[in-house]
Amino acid sequence: MRALEPEVVDAVWGAVRGLLPRRDRSHPLGCHRPRVCDRLCFWGLLIRLVTGASWVDIEAILERRVSDTTLRARRDEWIGAGVFDRLCSEAVAAFDRIVGLDLSEVSVDGSLHKAPCGGEGTGKSPVDRGKLGWKWSVAAERHGVPVGWAIDGANRNDIRLLKPTLAAVADAGLLEDIETLHLDRGYDYPAVRRQLADIGIADTCIQRRANSTGTPRPLTLGLRWIVESTNSWLSNYGQLRRNTDRKPDCRHAALCLATTILITAKLIDHKNRWNP
Repeated sequence: MRALEPEVVDAVWGAVRGLLPRRDRSHPLGCHRPRVCDRLCFWGLLIRLVTGASWVDIEAILERRVSDTTLRARRDEWIGAGVFDRLCSEAVAAFDRIVGLDLSEVSVDGSLHKAPCGGEGTGKSPVDRGKLGWKWSVAAERHGVPVGWAIDGANRNDIRLLKPTLAAVADAGLLEDIETLHLDRGYDYPAVRRQLADIGIADTCIQRRANSTGTPRPLTLGLRWIVESTNSWLSNYGQLRRNTDRKPDCRHAALCLATTILITAKLIDHKNRWNP
């Protein structure tokens, strides 16, 4: 798993360290327990992202040097400070600056996963016997880099997530640069085409559900393989594949961290290829 490679970990930690909020070292009594170092907490968050292990198990893996309560508190502190959102934005900007985002062909698709503990933003999965799950809908550019996503319960239709997914792309200032949008046959409805036209995406490649005679068309992948590959990368992370977080912002933070790792690994490969 690239997320645990020393070169990737050091690069991501270097970016995280510059975004962390300043500590409040004051104490009314002039003393307090030593604060667990941020680097150790970051390592714990990476282990959870990769393995999907419980916080208690991660505490044991880290030889009790940090408690599960501290790990959750540090994660929430960083979420509140916007660390993960800024980290992901900086990673996408770095990729655009070094390699260049290719928005000539962008594909969007959703991916369903388990959420056995439920919580906000979960729902009964239509493909897992009604068990609780969650879903993300991601837009990927031609290199497979996620440029925007939306999350919701597993019972939410992909069409309902298309608008917030493209809104996230617009918030990143990338929507106007999309030349062709690729969607699968689940989006083959006139309302979807009108919705895309209204936001300025005129060139769309949506697989037809049936031909003019009503005969179902054979399933073809086309350039949608890009987002399928992106979803496969993200699904390799245990925390995303079987998520036990209770709040959507925790799931969003995990997606931000996973996206940053994917981009960092791509940039390292690019460096090693052109500057060995």
